[in-house]
Amino acid sequence: MLVAIEGGQSQPAHSERLSGLVHEHLDFVWRSLRRFGVREADVDDATQRVFLVANEKLERIEDGREKAFLIGTAARVAAHVRRAYKRRDAAEVRFSAAPPPSVPDPEELTQRREDRELLDRVLDRMPEELRAVFVLFELEELSVDEIARLLTLPRGTAATRLRRSREVFHESAKAVASELGGGRK
Repeated sequence: MLVAIEGGQSQPAHSERLSGLVHEHLDFVWRSLRRFGVREADVDDATQRVFLVANEKLERIEDGREKAFLIGTAARVAAHVRRAYKRRDAAEVRFSAAPPPSVPDPEELTQRREDRELLDRVLDRMPEELRAVFVLFELEELSVDEIARLLTLPRGTAATRLRRSREVFHESAKAVASELGGGRK
């Protein structure tokens, strides 16, 4: 049975296109959300939100622009999630007698998890527009041209943001290292 949906596509054609998007871009969206500041415990839900938005707007996503749509949506979902973290953390501090420790017990973490935690702390200090370019270039290994296309920026702006993001990343890394007081081994 075919069920018509908005835009005139049949339900199977709609489902097939969405399935293709999920199959082709799921890992990229998941990694991008993680690097855009979504905590590991919440990244699956945020990924699902990205694809729910894609499902709702599938007919309006231009062929060949799917990745750009998904990364833009992921950036907005990540920003929303990070704002929720700030509100939740502020409420927790206000309403708890003893706020939770800001650094997990290092004995409970593997070296890889410690490294990821440090990376997240450094990335959290970066402005969103610089963070997105940095993550896409350095972690996702996209070219400046691909980044410019995905974020709908002029190539020169993407290159300038990449250069500046590297500077900010190094400054943030130094600040995090000094906060830790050389506690890492």
